[in-house]
Amino acid sequence: MSGGTDLHLHTDRHLSGDGGESGAVGVLALDGAIVRSTLMREVLDLVSRVAPSDANVLLTGESGVGKEVVARAIHQLSPRASRDFVPINCATLSGETLENELFGHEKGAFTSADERKIGMFEIAHQGTLFLDEVNEMGLACQAKVLRALERREFRRLGGTRKIKVDVRLVAATNVDLEEAVRARRFREDLFYRLNVIHIHIPPLRERREAIAPMTQQFLREFSEKYGKRRRVFTEDALTRLAHYPWPGNVRELRNVVESLVLVTKGEQIGVRDLPANIRAVSTRTEIRLPMGMTLQEAEKEILRCYLEVFPTKKEVARVLNIGLRTLHAKIKAYGLPTRHRRSSSSIVQK
Repeated sequence: MSGGTDLHLHTDRHLSGDGGESGAVGVLALDGAIVRSTLMREVLDLVSRVAPSDANVLLTGESGVGKEVVARAIHQLSPRASRDFVPINCATLSGETLENELFGHEKGAFTSADERKIGMFEIAHQGTLFLDEVNEMGLACQAKVLRALERREFRRLGGTRKIKVDVRLVAATNVDLEEAVRARRFREDLFYRLNVIHIHIPPLRERREAIAPMTQQFLREFSEKYGKRRRVFTEDALTRLAHYPWPGNVRELRNVVESLVLVTKGEQIGVRDLPANIRAVSTRTEIRLPMGMTLQEAEKEILRCYLEVFPTKKEVARVLNIGLRTLHAKIKAYGLPTRHRRSSSSIVQK
């Protein structure tokens, strides 16, 4: 079982006029997606340093940031690259079904077991096993995974023979696993077994300099895929894309560009061609506060502006690093509108 797509991993430094390097910002290509971002260069640097080892890796980050792409990079930069990269999404299977998928079964282990099934742990022998959304794994299955990692062996369901395996495990989650441990939804011993190396992948809104080059890359990709003529994004459209908060991250950006390639009629892709929620986003990047304001007045103004700029209260709370309940309490205390609406004056039409 292979990864399915080639993954090209490289960095590039831009040259200044005198032939020197222009700075730390580089280009990172992962599975065809170009990312121009200092934050992603830090991720790449960490990946390149830990990939040659056999240490287990825990990838964290919001849904859609590209955790599987990074997992594949770890595999392809490791000595295990010639063996299988085996991904499995723990959220799509539950209970005994997930256990069966991971460890397999012997013929006759249960009523419908007409033949032996080889599990993912066996398939990933001497390769890499990627457990996506590992937080969705049940406690019983967690115990079996922990045992297999500690002993490097397991038994198929209904079997008596111990099967030795050499597997490098990369796990991914979009939730706080430490909080899940405290809530007793995730085993503490398994958490520490997985969290040998922790790599956090930042959301797209924190690496906005990546949006334009990624947009152009996806434009080329989907134009070729669908046999469409290559259109050009206007500067205004790229600006609006850069200021949109992208709650779905890279996955959402990719889907938006694919849709635009298919439905746009003109030679250019402008602001009016963008989805309504992206067209409506404000391109304001500064909040100006007059001297003499009290701290409470300043906080009220910041909240008012954020509520105008960001599309949802959830996004406002996330950017401000506060809970939704806290945000609602502040909105009520300051008498701000309870409905999330942008004022038309805050939207810049270019």
